Amino acid sequence: MPFLMHNWALVLIAVVSGTLLLAPGVMAGARSGLTPGNAVQLINRDKAVVVDVGESDEFAAGHIVGARNIPVADFEKRLPEVVKNKAVPLILVCASGARAQRCLATAKSLGYEKAVAIAGGMRAWKEANLPVEKN
Repeated sequence: MPFLMHNWALVLIAVVSGTLLLAPGVMAGARSGLTPGNAVQLINRDKAVVVDVGESDEFAAGHIVGARNIPVADFEKRLPEVVKNKAVPLILVCASGARAQRCLATAKSLGYEKAVAIAGGMRAWKEANLPVEKN
């Protein structure tokens, strides 16, 4: 105990540096969803269907190649029309990933058991330097 009291600055530095080293791992674990790399694998291997739940102007500004656009407001009504096969993997994406996460529950309730959302959305997709097409 006397060591800790005399060297409180060293202890404080050790605690702060340990926290800073662990924080990125904890934050990555807390963010739920599919990584962009895993999404590419699903698209290529399992012929996953990509649905962008962003608004039409966001979709036109840039989207994943081959993605279909269903804005959040129309999602529940239009998803069964756009993606008829509920057995294929369904990848949901939006600008940040928040709207896609909300739509994920709706997709699962409609019977799309293989539905997933990309963690970080289009921002993460672009940061991974993956292809984007514009209308």
